[in-house]
Amino acid sequence: MADFRQPALPIPGYIGSMASSTPVGISVPPPLSSRIRALGVAAMVTTVVLWASAFVGIRAIGPHFSPGSLTLGRLAVAAVVLSLLVLPQLLKSRLLPKGREWWPILAYGAMWFGGYNVALNAAEHVLDAGTSALLINVNPILVAVMAGVFLKEGFPRWLIIGSLVAFAGVALIALGSGQPPRPGESPTADVTGVLLCLLAAVLAAVSVIIQKPVLRKFPAGQATWFGILVGALCCLPFTGQLVAEVQAAPPQATLGLVYLGVFPTAIAFTTWAYALSLIDAGKLAATTYLVPGTTILISWLLLGEIPAAPALVGGLVCLVGVGLTRRRSRPGSRRDTVGQAAAPGAKRGLSR
Repeated sequence: MADFRQPALPIPGYIGSMASSTPVGISVPPPLSSRIRALGVAAMVTTVVLWASAFVGIRAIGPHFSPGSLTLGRLAVAAVVLSLLVLPQLLKSRLLPKGREWWPILAYGAMWFGGYNVALNAAEHVLDAGTSALLINVNPILVAVMAGVFLKEGFPRWLIIGSLVAFAGVALIALGSGQPPRPGESPTADVTGVLLCLLAAVLAAVSVIIQKPVLRKFPAGQATWFGILVGALCCLPFTGQLVAEVQAAPPQATLGLVYLGVFPTAIAFTTWAYALSLIDAGKLAATTYLVPGTTILISWLLLGEIPAAPALVGGLVCLVGVGLTRRRSRPGSRRDTVGQAAAPGAKRGLSR
C-alpha cells in the first residue's frame, strides 16, 4: 500500500510556496518530485472513482437505511478501518491536536463527515444518483466564492459569469422536478431533494477551506480519522435506528454499508486529504467535474438508472458554468476581478 503520509522534504507546490524555507542550492531530487506528483494524481483519480461509486451505493441501500443511521454506520466502519492504520503511527509520533487546533477539526468533522452525509443520504431518497452528483458538482464554485470572501482573493469576472450559469442549471433541475420520466429514465426529484443536495455542497465547500490548514501539521490519514470520529460522535443519536435497520436489512444492503465505510469514506477521504496536501484546493476541487459522469455510468450499469432529461440538461449547464469559473481573464485587465483592490497581491487558489 502506498505511503500517504506527508512528505518530509519541502516540495514545490506543497501547501503553498515553501521557497523561503528551502536553503539556497538545495533542491528536491527530480525522481522524488516525479514520484510525489504521480502519487498526488493517483490519489485524485482514486478519490473521484470512489466518490462516484458512493452516490450509487447510497441510492442502492437507501430503502433499507434512514439518512442518519446510514451515516453513522458508514462512519463507524470507516473509523475502525482507519484506526488500524492511524493508531500505530499516532502512538509512535504522539502528534495530537492541542487547544485551538481542535476547533477546525471539530468543524469539518461535524459539517463534512456528519452533516454532508446526512443531507446527501436524505436527498438520494428522492433523487437518483446521477442527478445528486450533478447538483453536488457546484461545490468548486462555492469553494472559489468562499476563497474570494474569506481569503480576500477577489471575484474574477469568469467566476461571476460561471456561477450564474451553474445556478441557472440548478434552477433547470429544480423546475423539471416531478415531470413524468421518459422510458428508461428515473423520475426527477422534488425541490426538497435539490435543496438538500445544495446544502450538502455548501457544507463540503466550507469544510475544504477549513481542512486545508489542518493538513499543514497533521498527516492526511490522521486528519481524516479525526474528522470521521467527530462525525460519528455527532451521529450517535441514530444508534438505535442503525441497530434496528441492520437487523431488518438483507445481507446485500449491509455489505453495501460496509463498502461505503471502507472505500468511499476511509480510503477516498484519505486520498482526498493527501491530494489536498499537495495540490491547491481550488484546482483539486475542479477535478470533481469527473464525478457526475462517472456516477451516471456506474448507476446505469448497476441500477439501470439515468437522470431524467431536465436533470441531464440542467446538469450539463452546471458543468459548463463550473468550467467557465476556471477560465482566466487577460492579465492586467481592470475588469479582471471585482474587489481585488482591497486585497493587492492576493494569490489565486486556497494555499498560502
